[in-house]
Formats: sequence, structure tokens, C-alpha cells
Amino acid sequence: MTKVNRQWLLAKHPEKQLTEDCFEYKEENLPETDLAPGEILTQNLAFLCAPTMRNWMDRPNNSLYPSIPLGQPVMTLSVARIVASKAPEYIVGDRISTRATWQDYEVISTSSVPISKIPKDISAIHALGRYGLNSLTGYFGLMKVGKPETGNTVVVSAAAGSTGSIAAQVARLHGCKVIGIAGGSKKCSWLKESCGLDGVIDYKSQNVEKELGMLCPKGIDVFFDNVGGEILQAAVENMASHGRIILCGQIASYDNDQPAEGPKNMMRMIYGSITMQGFLTRNYTDEFPAAIEYLKSKDEKGEIVFREDVREGFKNIPSIYKSLFSGSNEGALIAQIDPSAHNI
Repeated sequence: MTKVNRQWLLAKHPEKQLTEDCFEYKEENLPETDLAPGEILTQNLAFLCAPTMRNWMDRPNNSLYPSIPLGQPVMTLSVARIVASKAPEYIVGDRISTRATWQDYEVISTSSVPISKIPKDISAIHALGRYGLNSLTGYFGLMKVGKPETGNTVVVSAAAGSTGSIAAQVARLHGCKVIGIAGGSKKCSWLKESCGLDGVIDYKSQNVEKELGMLCPKGIDVFFDNVGGEILQAAVENMASHGRIILCGQIASYDNDQPAEGPKNMMRMIYGSITMQGFLTRNYTDEFPAAIEYLKSKDEKGEIVFREDVREGFKNIPSIYKSLFSGSNEGALIAQIDPSAHNI
């Protein structure tokens, strides 16, 4: 029986703010093709809506990240079920997390695309959400780049997000004083009451630089930056000597068609012996199982809080993704396209 393959293609590169006419919906019959050795056919179950995907939609440039070709399905991260296989290590029925595109089915070469099997005791949604890329990014950024020590003061921007909230809570679990920066009283209350942070700053109603000076009188030892722009500058002005700045994201610039700007007070960086380092989570692929086990154990003990914002419907994917930039999502934003994804 012929399968219908739904797709969302990148119709045009965004100009400043992302709009839904950047995408084109398409349906086509899935062709009957013989898989080559090492290839698998997957059926996508759900997609992660990650801020960094907005960079991939831009025109090719020299920023080292990939650029999605016009007319091609939008690149993303997914959880999927294997429906056919010519790779001995993957069998039909296996659930995997992988780099994919906005379509129902696709052929993947197991030698060229990162693939992780989902353990049997983790649902597909949890593999994409609470134990997925965003949580792992928060964990590895903090631990590998920030290198927190007991008693350090750690500040996290976009702290109510799925990456920032994990970085903040892992810092708390390592005996640090943790300050979160977020937008709006609801998010700030959640950080204080549910995540157990020592202090919060509402950037929408408070002066971030001034508040950091009061909450961090000895300076910031570790700043986990998801935002960039004015908030990064406010943190630079309050860094302690030998402080570490973790460059995770620059969401303040993702949707305005302008390159992300660096800090202005570079002499403070020099005289403060302050380090600033970017990173990619894929640099730590070999350590994913241990990190997932750590997060899972803390989850089961009730020592860490996760949020997954799961929204349904293949035809809703562009509008679901756009909600990232309005700040309306609460936690890891997931577009679920198979109703069974929660239960398998």
C-alpha cells in the first residue's frame, strides 16, 4: 500500500522575523525504493522545535552552521520508528532520536547521520524532551564549559527555558548560588518556587545590570548565556575575576536578521581574566548515556523539574515553531505528529 509523505519545505529565507509564508506544505507518495546497505527508512513521530533551527533557515554564510536549501524539507531533530532497515545494528521497530526533516518518512544513512537508540524505559516524548537535546545542552554547557564549584555564583539567562532551567538546577545540585533571568512574573515565580533558585530577575520589569550587582555582590563566577545582547553585557559588567561565560545561544538576535554582537567592555574581560567559550552538545556524544542517566536519576528522586510543551498536528508545525519567539511555550517545545509517541 502506497504511503503518503507530508512535508514542510523552506520556501524562502526569513527576512528579520520568521513568518509562516517562509514554509510550503507538500504531499507526495512515498516512492518504493530499495535501501542501500547501511540505510534505514524511518517514520517520524515528533519533532523538537529548537531556537537554533532559526539559524539554519538563513542564507548560507560564514557562521559555520548549516543552511537549509530552498525547496527542501526543514531540518530538525526527531524521534522516529524504524520501518525498514538494511543496517544490521538497527531493526524494524527500534525507536531512535536523530537529525531529520519536517516530513513523515525519510531514508537515513546510518554512517552519516547521528543516531541514538531510545532505551526501552524512556518514552519517545521524554527522549526528545526531558532527556533530549535541550536538557543535555544545559547539562554539558554548565559542567564542561562552566565547571561549577561548590559556593560559586551562577547566573543563567532565559532560565525558564528547557535548556536554561536544566543548567540552573544542575548548578543548584552542585552547591552553587543560582540566579535566573527570565521574562515575566509567571516564569520568575516558577524558577523560584519549583526550581529552587536563590534569586530571579525579570528582565521585562527590572534593570538587569543593577539587579545583578545587588544579587551577586562578589561577582558572577559562571554565566550561562542563552540570550546575548544587552543581557550578556549586563553580565559582563558584573563578572568576578576568573569568571567563565558559557556561550550557548543568542536568541536576542535570531529573529532580527542581524549578526549577534559581542560584549563592548573587552578590557574588563582582559583585566578580569574572564573566559568566554562557545560549545556544541554533539562534542560530547560519547557521554550522552551517562548524562541521561544522571538526569533520569534526579528526575526519579524529584530533585530536578522538567517541562515539556507538547503540541499536536503536522499541519500546525510552522505555527508551533513560531511560538518559540513569542515566549509562549513552557519547556521543551515538541510538535507531535503521531498520537502514539507518548506511549511508546
